[in-house]
Amino acid sequence: MKCRHCNAELSKVFIDLGSAPPSNAYLIHEQLSVPEKRFPLKVMVCDACWLVQTENYSGVDELFSSDYAYFSSYSSTWLAHAKRYVTDMIARFKLDAESLVAEVAANDGYLLQYVKEAGIPSLGIEPTKSTASAARRKGIDIVESFFGVKLAEKLAEDGKSANLMVANNVLAHVPDINDFVSGFAVLLKPEGVATFEFQHLLQIVSQNQFDTIYHEHYSYLSMTSVSRIFEKNGLLVFDVEKLPTHGGSLRVFACRKDAGPRERSSRVSDLLSMEARAGVMTADYYKCFQARADKVKNDFLAFLIEARKKGKKTVGYGAAAKGNTLLNYAGVRSDLIPFTVDPNPAKQGKYLPGSRIPIVEEDRIKALQPDYVVIFPWNLKEEIMTQLSYIKQWGGKFVTAVPKLEEQP
Repeated sequence: MKCRHCNAELSKVFIDLGSAPPSNAYLIHEQLSVPEKRFPLKVMVCDACWLVQTENYSGVDELFSSDYAYFSSYSSTWLAHAKRYVTDMIARFKLDAESLVAEVAANDGYLLQYVKEAGIPSLGIEPTKSTASAARRKGIDIVESFFGVKLAEKLAEDGKSANLMVANNVLAHVPDINDFVSGFAVLLKPEGVATFEFQHLLQIVSQNQFDTIYHEHYSYLSMTSVSRIFEKNGLLVFDVEKLPTHGGSLRVFACRKDAGPRERSSRVSDLLSMEARAGVMTADYYKCFQARADKVKNDFLAFLIEARKKGKKTVGYGAAAKGNTLLNYAGVRSDLIPFTVDPNPAKQGKYLPGSRIPIVEEDRIKALQPDYVVIFPWNLKEEIMTQLSYIKQWGGKFVTAVPKLEEQP
């Protein structure tokens, strides 16, 4: 395999999680008697540009289908994050009714609804029919397509060049990262700004967040690799912010390379220096990740087996992709976790891919009164623990498996 960015041959393995079905390929009852497609889930490291990336087995159309079930608006924490972002960007870049904000991977309109409320024109680009339809119901203009240079050129020709382009948690999801980034350089106005949010590779490694590895994520990104990719594809990074979202993310600010340089924040060079000191440009940095993931898998499986031996009842909360990675890697099935709860009606009544654990409504927790609730989307654990605080009435406890197995207070 060759690197998706620089085309160098790849030989260094970051982690091998065996094989698994696509993490958002939820099953309906009729599919339980049919074999699932499973793909190898191995991640490689390019020692030329240091882009960390999955081996390419599954196609985009198999991962982002018309009935794609991930809707951003079901997390109050994420909605609050999006609203703050819109407020901050309007003030920082002086956006008004003459501006255009374009979001790539607009999902169900979770962010652009706040742009619309502010009276600023917007355009969403979203390839999945289910979420694009939800955004349209909010009155948001949506182009239902994957983004790249070809679409950017068409939109620019139609007079839809943007003052601000938003790309939250999508940069890792694109198989052709060069074409994707180049599209921003095409669609931005000369004075325009693009922001990209993505989980920071340093946090993935330091916090042992191996469960964020799944087939929808083609890349795992450092500031080092992103800066190189952007510069090769017509963008320059001029600022960066650290965010607590998704276990530790970056928000990178970029402008067109041909538009004249913006003043570059010292935060960019500081972060690049920090990554260099951590060793992201050395092979040794990536060596121990496999063993640490294996320990989490073994500890989690041992906990579930011991709980069952003691007659304890354990259920899950969240039908998140990261949970599916953990469950499939550990080989957990419904004998150990009889169901998981999710607030998204598009997931309820279906089954998790691979593990085939039923997805149900929250009332099932109240009815069963389990001893343990395993929180799979650990990045939202504070929100979920507040929401389900009533389990303490019967002595129930919360459990998270990543970065290590813990019973939450």
